[in-house]
Formats: sequence, structure tokens, C-alpha cells
Amino acid sequence: MGYAARQAAMTAEEFLAWDATQTERHEFVNGEIFAMTGAADRHVTASGNVYVALRQHLAGTPCRAYMADLKLAAADEQSFFYPDVFVTCSEADRQRPLVKREPTLIVEVLSPSTAAYDLGAKFAHYRQIPTLREIAFIDLDARRTDVYRKGADGLWVLHSFAADSDVRFAAVDLSLTAAALFAEVDDDAPGSTPAAAG
Repeated sequence: MGYAARQAAMTAEEFLAWDATQTERHEFVNGEIFAMTGAADRHVTASGNVYVALRQHLAGTPCRAYMADLKLAAADEQSFFYPDVFVTCSEADRQRPLVKREPTLIVEVLSPSTAAYDLGAKFAHYRQIPTLREIAFIDLDARRTDVYRKGADGLWVLHSFAADSDVRFAAVDLSLTAAALFAEVDDDAPGSTPAAAG
């Protein structure tokens, strides 16, 4: 998440029209606009590792993986986000060039400045999307991945993967090794303050 860019509330339609004229990314949450700031090297590297693995794994299937720069609508169509990585297998989404609405899997790489929001309010929005089956949160410092899976009863169940464990994305039938997930992801540099990311 970034910082509030405008204080005046907008409708979702007004936001989409306004955002189409902007050169920077903005998330929109219940009438409020947030400018998205850049991410640290390690954040982008981990996101890229997940995206590449998913892209290769899903080649030749109806599913598509997207990274960082494509908007995803919340279930109520009143909020729009930029997940680090997400997958949609929807034919309807294939016809939507700017905003996707039917994800199967969402992956967020946690940043110190945004972790509380990602795990709180954003997670709450994501859980309301009917097609979503899994949400993964990657903690780079702990080298841990928490995957929440939606069961047949509609309840979200946590599956936590330790630093040296393969991460299982059941929604797309992919197991990703820890080595592949954290490849070239450096430890946080002493004294650095990673920028906020989505």
C-alpha cells in the first residue's frame, strides 16, 4: 500500500476514469486513493521468482499469471488492488484488458511498511472474492510462506511453509522449492528502509 494521494472521495467509476490518465499506479479502497510507491530489490526478486514459476507451470492452460501492474477488483467493485502476483483461469477475465475480477490465486510479498495492511484490511477484501481459492503471504525476513486455502465449507485454513520447505499452491497444482522461491533474494541490508509496495 502507498500513501493517500487525494482526500476527496470518488466513486469506483470516477476512479477508473481518473486512473486511466495517470502515469503512476494507485490503489482504490472504498472511495480513497492511494499512490503506490516502488518496492525494494528483494521484494521484486521474490515476486518475479513466483511469477516466472507460475507462468512456466501454466503454459498451455486456460490460466494466466500476472505481476504487479494489473488491477484486480474486489468483490464489491468498490476497491481495486495491485497484487504482487495473481492467477486467473477465467475466460471472462481473458476478455478484460485492464481490470481482472476472477482470481484463483493471489500472492503478496510482505514489506515492513505494508505487512499489517496486507494481512488485515487487504486480506479481508481478498477473502470476499468468490472465485479465489488461495492467498499466499511471503515473509522475506523469516523465509516463511503462509498459504490460506478456502475449504469446501467456505472457511480459510492456514498452511504454513517453513524456510526450507517446498511451498504448495494447490489452486494451480504447483509445488515451488524454497531454493526457487528465494533465489537471489538478499538479506535486508543493515540500516536500509525498504520502500512500500503493493
